[in-house]
Amino acid sequence: MDQIKTVCVYCGSGPGSSPRFVEAAIALGKTFAENKIRLVYGGGSVGLMGAIAKSTLDHGGLVTGIIPDFLRSREHMLTRVQEMIVTPDMHERKRLMFEHSDAFVALPGGVGTLEELVEQMTWQQLGRHSKPVLLANIDGFWEPLIALLAHMRETEFIRPGLNVNILKAERVEDIVPRLRAAASRAPEGAREMAPELARKL
Repeated sequence: MDQIKTVCVYCGSGPGSSPRFVEAAIALGKTFAENKIRLVYGGGSVGLMGAIAKSTLDHGGLVTGIIPDFLRSREHMLTRVQEMIVTPDMHERKRLMFEHSDAFVALPGGVGTLEELVEQMTWQQLGRHSKPVLLANIDGFWEPLIALLAHMRETEFIRPGLNVNILKAERVEDIVPRLRAAASRAPEGAREMAPELARKL
């Protein structure tokens, strides 16, 4: 995989406590549009999800939303995107997010964001895919997770040969260059579906 054409962004359906979170989402959406990178995201119009999708669209970019049917009303599905896929459940949503994306970015978010992020980290750790995974560490949001990963290494639950290759960027302008650099080093086959997803369906 030598280029990034689509990026899946995991992020909160709320705005969070800091205005910098929304500012980062808006800036990242603009960056995707300017770099002709299609945004793949959870399909909502609220919180950081809505901010990044609307910004991508407002700057002339392309957006694919993937939302389970039961969240259409709760997360106020964004109808103006070029492509909206409604799935029957969360497993199908995550499978399609994986298949549609060349890389993954985690903006600040809650338990759902963390769950989606950690699943991609796990598959990468186990060699099921080699797509870049990046933490957008806005205002140090992901520092507790980074510290926990370090603790897991110290206590030998992340052992040699099972390292977690997580990227990190404090500034929005560093995200796309770091994804591209990582993608250029990734082996062939990174676009294949993670088998764990297939078995859940």
